Amino acid sequence: MSNPIPFREFTALKQAGFFENLKQPRFSGQLLLTGTRNKWVFYLYLGRLVYATGGHHPVRRWRRNLVANLPHIPSHMAAIQNDVNQLHLDEKNNCWEYELLCFWVDQQRITLEQAAKMIRQNIVEVLFDVTQAMQVTCELKPDRTLPFSSRLVLIDAEQVIAEAQKAWQAWQSAKIADRSPDMAPVITQPQELEQQTNPQVYQTLTQLLDGQQTLRDLSVRMKRDVLTVTRSLLPYVQRGLVKLVEIPDIPMPSLPISHDVDDDLSANSNITIACVDDSPLICQTMEKIITGAGYSFIGINDALRAIAILLAKKPDLIFLDLIMPNANGYEICSQLRKLTFFKHTPIVILTGNDGLVDRVRAKMVGSSDFIGKPVDRAVVLETIKKHLKIGVS
Repeated sequence: MSNPIPFREFTALKQAGFFENLKQPRFSGQLLLTGTRNKWVFYLYLGRLVYATGGHHPVRRWRRNLVANLPHIPSHMAAIQNDVNQLHLDEKNNCWEYELLCFWVDQQRITLEQAAKMIRQNIVEVLFDVTQAMQVTCELKPDRTLPFSSRLVLIDAEQVIAEAQKAWQAWQSAKIADRSPDMAPVITQPQELEQQTNPQVYQTLTQLLDGQQTLRDLSVRMKRDVLTVTRSLLPYVQRGLVKLVEIPDIPMPSLPISHDVDDDLSANSNITIACVDDSPLICQTMEKIITGAGYSFIGINDALRAIAILLAKKPDLIFLDLIMPNANGYEICSQLRKLTFFKHTPIVILTGNDGLVDRVRAKMVGSSDFIGKPVDRAVVLETIKKHLKIGVS
């Protein structure tokens, strides 16, 4: 690994110069870029770009570009997981996004040209985000034996940098450089919005602006470029009728990575994690994440029976939904803390409404932690390790 190189403003010009310097020695390996909030990984072979990932929404970005470029490939995560399960990944070769494209090309489900277009779009989007981040640190991780099983396309950095720069200049010209296209618009004043728009526009906006889709997601859904979509929403944002909020990435698929963790998984199987949530989808997502890490799992959809089931099963950690019919997370958490067995059991509140009032109230009834929905695999596993002190000597 090279010594970190800091860049105060990693502009397109500096990016082009940096990548040009990697061409001469025909660099192969990874370029790791770290910003104040995000990390990105660029894969290079002989000085040319192979792939890029990371940032705030790597899975959301990949799936969005899948929908835009490969509409015939099922984009729901269950179908993606089925294909990911067939990949041969290990600790060195674990870029599932790229390997999945290789897999589909090998199966002749997509063409090489289609894969190349999607890869290019991904890289351009990453470069846009890197430019917006302004301050980054660069590290080089040389690796002559590129881990990818096959190389789909080799891209000259200057071409994609120019494309990303064009998009960034347009974004700046629209005077929205301080706002990320990864933010999600959500209606904050529905009654005023209804009064200030016609019924058709209002109906469209209420369907689209649910706070679960980013500006980039909406651009793919509406088949318009992200700048046009953002400009059309700006008047509502400026009047305070719509707000742009940060949302988490969608959970990544469980990776079938083969490495020497059999002992770890075996040890984890003695640990039981429960999830109390009235949504079967959330319970299924949590089950995949938790069992994928080797833990035992209990899913409880019925809030009224939750305490009885938890007493019978005695889990080591409990994820608890905040808002459910018939009972809420506050009440259940408070009742669990009154029981001797659950006095010190970690209880982590799950909620889509991550407000300060909720956090304070959850703390008052004895919760150990608080994580937002949609759940993020890395956050869930990190939370389990933190509260059960796994891997801490």
